[in-house]
Amino acid sequence: MKAVMLMFDSLNRHMLSPYGCAWTHTPNFQRLAERTATFDTAYCCSMPCMPARRELHTGRPNLLECNWGAIQPYDDSMPRMLSEAGVQTHLASDHFHYWEENAPNYHTQYRTWEAFRGQEGDPWIGWAGPVEPPAHINAKGRDQDWINRRFIQHEHQWSLVQTVNAGIDYIRRNAPFDRWFCQIECFDPHEPWFVPRHYKDIYEKLRDYDGPLFDWPGYGEVSETREQVEIARHNYAALLAMCDVYLGNVLDVFDELDLWRDTMLIVNTDHGFLLGEHGWWAKNTPPWWEELSHIPLFIHDPRCPQAAGSRRESFVQTIDLAPTLLRCFDLEPTAAMTGVDLAPVIAGDRGGRAAGLFGGFGHYVSVTDGRYIYMRAPVRDDGQPLNEYGLTLMNLRGRMQRGETVDMQMVDGFAFTHGQPTMRVAVPPGRGRHAAARGHLLYDLATDPGQHHPLDDATLEQRMTRMLIEQMQAVDAPPEQYVRLGLERPV
Repeated sequence: MKAVMLMFDSLNRHMLSPYGCAWTHTPNFQRLAERTATFDTAYCCSMPCMPARRELHTGRPNLLECNWGAIQPYDDSMPRMLSEAGVQTHLASDHFHYWEENAPNYHTQYRTWEAFRGQEGDPWIGWAGPVEPPAHINAKGRDQDWINRRFIQHEHQWSLVQTVNAGIDYIRRNAPFDRWFCQIECFDPHEPWFVPRHYKDIYEKLRDYDGPLFDWPGYGEVSETREQVEIARHNYAALLAMCDVYLGNVLDVFDELDLWRDTMLIVNTDHGFLLGEHGWWAKNTPPWWEELSHIPLFIHDPRCPQAAGSRRESFVQTIDLAPTLLRCFDLEPTAAMTGVDLAPVIAGDRGGRAAGLFGGFGHYVSVTDGRYIYMRAPVRDDGQPLNEYGLTLMNLRGRMQRGETVDMQMVDGFAFTHGQPTMRVAVPPGRGRHAAARGHLLYDLATDPGQHHPLDDATLEQRMTRMLIEQMQAVDAPPEQYVRLGLERPV
C-alpha cells in the first residue's frame, strides 16, 4: 500500500463546487469528488494551525490540554510510527510554522522532508532598504511580507508551486515501490491571498477593480464596507483557483501512473476561515461556527473502488486520519488514539463517530453529533481555571523567554501521557473572555444551517451537556476543564 495526503490550510468547504458553491473556479475539486468518497459531515477538532497538526499526528484532541506547541515526548506520532514500521515517510511543505522554534519537531517525525520559503511573514528575504507597501486596506505591520513578495514574480517561484512539484517528484520517483507515505502540505489558501495576476482575472470583480489591495484582512470584527468584503472574498477565491490547478496536477499524476489502483489519496484541511460571515474575519476569537469547523474531506481508498463518486454522511473528524493511515499499512492505533479507522465509512458509510469535540484551547469547548452543535463557554469572565500540560513549553509565537514568570509544577500523567508525569503551567486570566461574554450557544443545523438563531431548549441543552461530558471523559480531560465550563466531573 502507498498513501498521499494533500493538505491545504484554511480551505473553506462552502467555497468549493463539490459542496454546492456555484461562483468559485474549482473544476479539479469537482474532478476529485468524482474519484473519491466526499465527506459531508467532516469536522476539525483542535484549532488553529499547530494544534490541528498535533492531532493529525496523535489521533486525539489537543484543545483541552495545551495551545500551540511541539509534539510532546509522550505523543504517539503517526508518521513516526509508520517510519519505525518500515514505511518511507516524506513531508513536502511551505507551512512555515513547522520551521519556527515553537513547533520544532513536527517535520522530524518523517523520515525525509523538504521545506519551501516565503509564505505570510516568513523571515526569508533579508532587506535593509526602505519598505514601500502598496496601497492596502489593512497593510499595517506586514513589512516582511511585502519584502518577500518583491522576490516572487513568476509562478514557478510561488512556494505553493514548489511544494506541489516536490510532492509530485517524490511520487514519480517512488511509484514503482511499495510502502511509502507522502504528505504534500500547502499553506495556501491561508491568507495573504497573493497570486499571479491571471488567477485574479478569472473573476470579473477583480478584473475591473482599481482600488487599494485587500488580500489580508485582520483577525477581528468586520469594519470594512460591503464592497471591500466582496473584494477580499474574491481574492480568497483567486488563490483557491490556484490551489485547484495544482490539485489537478496531482490528479494528473494519479491518472498517468494509475495510482488509483494501489495508492490511498486524502485531500483535507485543518479548518476554514470566516470571510465576513457573522460579521467576522478569520478565526481564534469568534465562536467556531460552521465556516470554521465543518471542513471538506475527500478520500480514495484503492481497496474500495466502488466508493468513487460517492457521498458519505457519517460524522468524522480530523483525529480519525491517523488511525486510518496506520490501518492502511496494517498497523494498530495506540490506546491513546481516540480517532477511528475510516475504512468502513469509505466502503459503506458505516462506523463513523457518534459525537466529537471541537474548538480552541481556552475558549469554547464544543460538541456535535453532526446535527446539533453545543458550544460551552467558560462560566467565569476571565476563563479560569486553565492550565497547559506538556514537557516542551512554548508560547504562541516562540519559546518561553528568560525572566518570564511561569507558574508550573510536575503532576501525575494522564492516559494520553502513558502514565508519564508532565508539567502543569498556569495560564494567565483572560483566555476565553469573548466566549464567556457570549455565553453557551446551541444550534440545530437541520433548521438553521447558517447558525443565525441559537436555540433556547433546556432539554436539548441537557442532552448535549451529557454528550460533552462523555466526550471529555473519553479523552481524559484535565479536571479543571470541568470547573471552568461549570460541569460536574464524573467520578
